[in-house]
Amino acid sequence: MSFKKIISILCITVLATLALVGCSSGKSPTGEKEKIKIGYVNWAEGVAMTNLAKVALEDKMGYEVELTLGEPGMIFTSLSDGNVDAFLDTWLPLTHDDYIKKYEGKIEDLGYNYENARIGLVVPEYSDINSIEDLNEFKDDLDGKIIGIDAGAGIMHAATESIKDYGLDYKLIEGSGPAMTTMLKEAIDKEKDIVVTGWKPHWKFARWDLKFLDDPKNSFGESENIHTFTRAGFKEDMPEVAEFFENFILDDDQLGSLMGKLEEMEDGEEAAREWMKENEDLVNSWIPKESK
Repeated sequence: MSFKKIISILCITVLATLALVGCSSGKSPTGEKEKIKIGYVNWAEGVAMTNLAKVALEDKMGYEVELTLGEPGMIFTSLSDGNVDAFLDTWLPLTHDDYIKKYEGKIEDLGYNYENARIGLVVPEYSDINSIEDLNEFKDDLDGKIIGIDAGAGIMHAATESIKDYGLDYKLIEGSGPAMTTMLKEAIDKEKDIVVTGWKPHWKFARWDLKFLDDPKNSFGESENIHTFTRAGFKEDMPEVAEFFENFILDDDQLGSLMGKLEEMEDGEEAAREWMKENEDLVNSWIPKESK
């Protein structure tokens, strides 16, 4: 074999090795960090999980992560057309089922990241109201209002159905997750009655004594799991990151403490980074072996 051929083979081998190293460390063959786009909705658990995923992917795997905030419909549309790579806050089998059916074949399920989530109507523990079917008796005390969140949220659809199912003479007020918790706090501070669209996991259950109203007609369904969804083809394009998302699972205590940390600190990313340091073994267990 000629000297030139030997040199050529060596160069090709070196370049191939560098490409593999770059891919396993979150870098392209050119040495630039690969970018991952994660969409999220302004819901406590999603904000917490998304910030944690961001700092883990950046600090431990070398990727660049771009976050996109939006309402659920926009996030699922962006996921289906490839403008967003992943969404960590999909509630199934009920809350987001309409979106899953609508974009079938364009989005992919990487499995659950949290089990036994729940949605429903929530009141302070001191309230005399115990069931949705009793709400009409307390209409005056509640000004005939159920305090809701984002218009496109699955829980808002379920709340609308519950008004029909129970024949409630109530108006569902659109808003946001933070606005809902602000109004909840104001009512609790004054020990007034209030009913809100609520879900668990959420830091509000750790801060205040709250209860879900009984739902005998099952308008809000049974407990659900929270799943991570990606755009179609993501698993093939970024197998290492897909494996990280598949490993990314939190239990009630872990997610509760993470949400609490974000609620305490103004900077969500720094709060997630601090929580990651306190839970290093857990986070390291999500990182694929080839990235360690």
